[in-house]
Amino acid sequence: MSDQPKISVITPSYNQGRFLEKTIRSVLDQGYPNLEYIVIDGGSTDDSVEVIKRYADRLSFWVSEKDRGQSHAINKGMARATGDILAWLNSDDYYEPGALQTVAEAAAANPQAGVFVGHGRKVDPDGKEVYYKAPRELTFDGLCQWMEGGNFMQPSCFFRKSVWDEAGPLDEDVHIALDVDLWLKMVKISTFAKIDKLLSSAVFHPDAKTAAFRHRMVVDCSLVIMRAGGVEYARKYLNRMADRQAYLEAQVARITRNPLYRLLRPLLKRS
Repeated sequence: MSDQPKISVITPSYNQGRFLEKTIRSVLDQGYPNLEYIVIDGGSTDDSVEVIKRYADRLSFWVSEKDRGQSHAINKGMARATGDILAWLNSDDYYEPGALQTVAEAAAANPQAGVFVGHGRKVDPDGKEVYYKAPRELTFDGLCQWMEGGNFMQPSCFFRKSVWDEAGPLDEDVHIALDVDLWLKMVKISTFAKIDKLLSSAVFHPDAKTAAFRHRMVVDCSLVIMRAGGVEYARKYLNRMADRQAYLEAQVARITRNPLYRLLRPLLKRS
């Protein structure tokens, strides 16, 4: 065990019992010999606690109590973490087999790097792939283009504890782009290294934050990018969105001025 870096994984969870067991098993079944696994539940009212208790003897720590949201739960877990390498895995995501060993090997091969990013994907609740993402330019300029394809999958990101200690904790006032905010802080103090392997899958479902709040994600991302110093990138993206909105409004106006639309409008209302 001593020749493998300790990896600490934090799972924040709240009322995700239908996904939680797969998440927990994906970590424990890695077979990684130097693992610290911490589950922070926000006082779930579904069967989450029952699921956690089934694996309690294999967890380093777990708790179920009210918290102030996802960022707070992750911060609570990170405060307990003692690993050399840290990560968080949300309770509707899961690691692919061998992910932790792959990260450990990447960390050994890239001692100058403090953050490690692999491939990730989104799958539907049946496990069918709907989106695959390999990391692109892992620089400050690249991450400032997060909303234009500069993104990567959060569960496939791992970082050294020393980098977290300097860049963290998560800003608990940022509820959607909390990860982007952290990456922008980390990229200013550390080198990001790519791992060209699939490390994780995220389950895409209607209750997932990225699905339920996808439009607010634009607002949150823009704010954290501007705060980090990437004002020109946020302005460029938002200007394009404004142009697109203006185009759509013009098309709607053109349609509503059409005499045929005025004729059909009463019928459309009844339908």
